Amino acid sequence: MPNIRKSSVYRAGIAAALLSSALVGGLLATGPLSAIVPAQAEAVRVDAPQQPGFADVVEKVSPAVVSVRVKSAIHDTADDGTGFPGMDQLPDDNPMKRFFFEFGQGQQGKRGMEQRKSQREQNRPDRIRPTAQGSGFFISEDGYLVTNNHVVEDGSAYTVVLNDGTELDAKLIGKDKRTDLAVLKVDDKRKFTYVNFGDDNQVRVGQWVVAVGNPFGLGGTVTAGIVSARGRDIGAGPYDDFLQIDAAVNRGNSGGPAFNLNGEVVGINTAIFSPSGGSVGIAFAIPATTAKNVVDQLIKTGTVSRGWIGVQIQPVSKEIAESLGLSEEKGALVAEPQADGPAAKAGVAAGDVITAVNGDKVADPRDLAKKIAAISAGKDAELTVWRKGEAKSINVAIKPYPQDDQQANAAPQQEEQAKPSALDDYGLTVMPSDDGKGVVVTDIDRQGDAADKGITTGDIIVSVNNKPVKTGAEIETAIADASKTGRKAVLLQVQTNDQSRFVALPINQG
Repeated sequence: MPNIRKSSVYRAGIAAALLSSALVGGLLATGPLSAIVPAQAEAVRVDAPQQPGFADVVEKVSPAVVSVRVKSAIHDTADDGTGFPGMDQLPDDNPMKRFFFEFGQGQQGKRGMEQRKSQREQNRPDRIRPTAQGSGFFISEDGYLVTNNHVVEDGSAYTVVLNDGTELDAKLIGKDKRTDLAVLKVDDKRKFTYVNFGDDNQVRVGQWVVAVGNPFGLGGTVTAGIVSARGRDIGAGPYDDFLQIDAAVNRGNSGGPAFNLNGEVVGINTAIFSPSGGSVGIAFAIPATTAKNVVDQLIKTGTVSRGWIGVQIQPVSKEIAESLGLSEEKGALVAEPQADGPAAKAGVAAGDVITAVNGDKVADPRDLAKKIAAISAGKDAELTVWRKGEAKSINVAIKPYPQDDQQANAAPQQEEQAKPSALDDYGLTVMPSDDGKGVVVTDIDRQGDAADKGITTGDIIVSVNNKPVKTGAEIETAIADASKTGRKAVLLQVQTNDQSRFVALPINQG
């Protein structure tokens, strides 16, 4: 039985194998189920169309971008003989100094220290130490390069590191704090790869930009993004007109270029908005047209000359426009012309709205500052001003922009007098000033219209609708006159801490 069973199983196995072979052979021959037969798997590959990138631009412009290393002179505080550096800087009557000399070193030590101090002052061994780093880019084959003023302003020695790692010394040609630009020069026999400034006026929001620079000292680094906005005012100065980009810009990128896809510099990276200290996608670049004008002057003269007319200006709000009879909220309102300044001498007065310069319309105070700065000193400019309901032309002789310490225009401190008068409709209580120029706000209702416009106690109301006022009664008269002519608001000239501004108050119907 066992033999029979074994033989039967053997024959059954052979039959099954033959049947399986026949079936498989038949299937392979006929093909309906051939797809399920295991085969060697291949790696996934997608033949997508070639997408445009930035590699070609980066390859061309990278050799023109450099890292800028800045060194500053550090006062040497070498050992003065006491074992404590800087002890010789203490006053002679300092108890600590007396202790070391009288109880530690004695007269010999004191004489030795005085001798060493004299030698150091004759030939002070100040040391040069690295203090800053940033980015820059060549704008000429003979070695002129652009960076930020804040990168180099405290430096005494400068080194630029080329894309291939070569280090070269550079000298400072000029710098401009107001636009945060500086020019360095590398003297070398080689011809440098350089880039050109583009026309940022043709840049549109949403266009690609490529930033190349030296973030965190890492060396040549490339990031890309788009232009997020134009004309940004970040409070850096009177000529703010930044491009905002979202390419990653970090510390060390300062002074580096932002390129368009043609390899032209459309902006110079100068600042970021960052609560964390790193890139959050909000960076600001100096427009190329602004930079080119400043850089050209720095190369030629080492300084920047700007036009100046000497006016304190403010925007024209909707309420101010209505109070003055202007049809649109454009121009720059003169809060106060500087005494003996070009505008004052030409007849520009507080309350005038400058609406055009040489026929070119003024959009706002920043636009006026840019237009005047672009005019060379010594030339005349025709200002179109809106005064007392009509436009008139005034010719002003443009002067060079003075130093900061020459711009002070302090007015005498105004003090309060007795006999206050109330302007209940506006929540104000005022009294005449001591010098008879205006009235002082002595009390204010926080729920009133004046408080809503930012008027506070201590402010001085100088004029109403460009008419000087000395009492509360004169203010009421000026308001009544404006109401009779159909005006919906009155314009108050207000001084706060010697700074003048205009405030439009609505005329109450009660």
